[in-house]
Amino acid sequence: MAAPTASDARPRPDRRGRPRTLEPVQELHDAPLAPLTTFRLGGPAARLVTATTDAEVIQAIRDADVTATPLLIIGGGSNLVISDKGFPGTALRIATKGFELDGTKLELAAGEVWTDAVERTVEAGLAGIECLAGIPGCAGATPIQNVGAYGQDVSSTITEVVAYDTIDHRVVTLTNEQCDFSYRHSLFKRLPDSYVVLRVRFQLEDAGGLSTPIAYAETARALGVEVGDRVPLATLRETVLKLRAGKGMVLDPEDHDTWSAGSFFTNPILTNEEFSAFHARVAERLGPDVKAPAFPVGDGFTKTSAAWLIDKAGFTKGYGSGPARISTKHTLALTNRGEATTEDLLALAREVVAGVRDAFGITLVNEPVTVGVSL
Repeated sequence: MAAPTASDARPRPDRRGRPRTLEPVQELHDAPLAPLTTFRLGGPAARLVTATTDAEVIQAIRDADVTATPLLIIGGGSNLVISDKGFPGTALRIATKGFELDGTKLELAAGEVWTDAVERTVEAGLAGIECLAGIPGCAGATPIQNVGAYGQDVSSTITEVVAYDTIDHRVVTLTNEQCDFSYRHSLFKRLPDSYVVLRVRFQLEDAGGLSTPIAYAETARALGVEVGDRVPLATLRETVLKLRAGKGMVLDPEDHDTWSAGSFFTNPILTNEEFSAFHARVAERLGPDVKAPAFPVGDGFTKTSAAWLIDKAGFTKGYGSGPARISTKHTLALTNRGEATTEDLLALAREVVAGVRDAFGITLVNEPVTVGVSL
């Protein structure tokens, strides 16, 4: 794998050759973090810094490095589970802005609201991320998780990611290949303390106002078309938003089913041997005629449905009697009903993990990032 290209991370001089001085970033102490997350959970940060430019982001990272202060990066907060005790260091909220469209090439600043960016590309008649409408969070998080839904993943359109290398202290540009994308995974997730995403670049498609070919059966059914067909971009976006809203996956402050991180568990990917053992457990528990969802994902591997596993293990929609419960709309979402703590949420998550393991021999893996806690 080729090394990422690097650029100078220092502020550029002004027209007279003098170093530019950075404006002081916004800073708070003992700052609540729960309002910055979609779960609305977690204790305060010792210090909260809000950065609105790449230079401010880099400055905050370097300050934390020099003082050996723990650093937590926050974008849209849609994928974070933070301890009730909070975070004993600096929380860096990335609020950078930048939407640059050059033909079919798109560059987004890390702090751009993802749903807004998708809407603008659809309005511009460009295909490639339209199925990712309604996903909460910021653009900078999309390559970390290799965000995907309804048959699209960002890895299929990302060309480059500009990031700050916290080890070598420089800005680098990584190609799609160097990002090492896989299912809900990437180089950035594998090495979470090594890179901070600053900008994401995409190559979209001009298909005359039509979407990319529909790849997901549920979407095709909702549209009344066949898998592989193309439909008007706006129609597909609206359909995806309706599908997501029906599952409580579009943020609504009045709907506690959306006080979540979306899908809490990733879909398990099993080897052929593991899938055979799983198939036998399904037959034993549910009967020989029951077939578990199975999606081939490469030679020797099969993906199955975490939502199906949770439901068949007895954790149905709305499960739970406490302040943290499974969504009433989708079994894959764990939710805060308004008065939950992070420990309430984790207790429910652990119960689900243990129940699925006992029933089917599969250990579910959480998708959200945990801060100061673990399952």
